Amino acid sequence: MDKKLVMLGMIIGSTLGSYIPVWFGVSLFSFSSVIGTFVGGVFGIWVVFRFSN
Repeated sequence: MDKKLVMLGMIIGSTLGSYIPVWFGVSLFSFSSVIGTFVGGVFGIWVVFRFSN
């Protein structure tokens, strides 16, 4: 597994995860955006591991 792919998945996932609450009118610096960042990052890493094998 390439570390660059894992980092790319984490960055893309966390970026998208932080912007999802913004689409519903919540601030980018809210607690739900922080949770979205965490969940999106974990999901991005999972997607990279899932499709790399």
